[in-house]
Amino acid sequence: MIMKMLNKTDLTPASFLLTGIPGLEDLHLWISFPFCSMYVVAVVGNCGLLYLICCEDSLHRPMYYFLAMLSLTDLVMCSSTIPKALSIFWFHLKEISFEECLVQMFFIYTFTGMESGVLMLMALDRYVAICHPLRYATILTNPVIAKAGLATFLRGVLLVIPLIFFTKRLPYCRGNIIHHTYCDQLSVAKLSCGNIKANVVYGLMVALLIGGFDILCITVSYTMILRAVVSLSSAEARQKAFSTCTAHICAIVFSYSPAFFCFFFNRFGSHTIPPSCHIIVANIYLLLPPTMNPIVYGVKTKQIRDCVIRILSGSKDTKSYST
Repeated sequence: MIMKMLNKTDLTPASFLLTGIPGLEDLHLWISFPFCSMYVVAVVGNCGLLYLICCEDSLHRPMYYFLAMLSLTDLVMCSSTIPKALSIFWFHLKEISFEECLVQMFFIYTFTGMESGVLMLMALDRYVAICHPLRYATILTNPVIAKAGLATFLRGVLLVIPLIFFTKRLPYCRGNIIHHTYCDQLSVAKLSCGNIKANVVYGLMVALLIGGFDILCITVSYTMILRAVVSLSSAEARQKAFSTCTAHICAIVFSYSPAFFCFFFNRFGSHTIPPSCHIIVANIYLLLPPTMNPIVYGVKTKQIRDCVIRILSGSKDTKSYST
């Protein structure tokens, strides 16, 4: 029994080496510029949204509370990976300890699940606002919003912890080089000489439980919204109802499109698509939504535009806006 424990300890690496984007090492410096630019936009944009929502009384409404959750989630999600990727590109700091790798993995998967969950909550918010406008304020109270956000976060944590445990228990005897910019669960597991079936099956199950459930709820919500909007007699009312959903639909596209690519590549396309392409898309998956969401909501949401204009112009007037 003691020898077994010693052997298990010997097969746990002290650290891994992240290679960046294999095959494109000579282009790492050039690739870093769009990555860095998008990351700066993501940090500034989401911090700006959080500041607006916190300070502007006109934005103290359920829709914007969910948007604040999305911005906070986006900040954590991209900050879990991009600073390390830039340190690889710029300074060749490729080493990451085993414990840091597990922590990074935890944050990545917890907050990508949180991102999906918040998008689902925002779809339900739009459903209530359009289909039950008179009950909107009584259904989506502050305690309900807080509980929904906490439940979405805890769902991610509880589902991701076993995945981290499965990865930690594996014996690693196939080197310590990860051909990626961050600690992707499957890339780490493939370095093990043990049985990784639990990692593969459970990872697939988590993706289906979170992504499948959230997409189902989003689809049902927008089906009900579409039915309600089509039944409106006024073309102006229909246009106004659709316009309130535009930014959220864009956020869904930016989030789920690269997610679907990564999911199907890992399962079906690993022998036909170059690894460098997969790794670039995997980074875009974590970077595109945080970059685009504040831009889309800033452009498409009149209340946020008005708040920004008022702040930039130095006006102290406050206005109340309808949902």
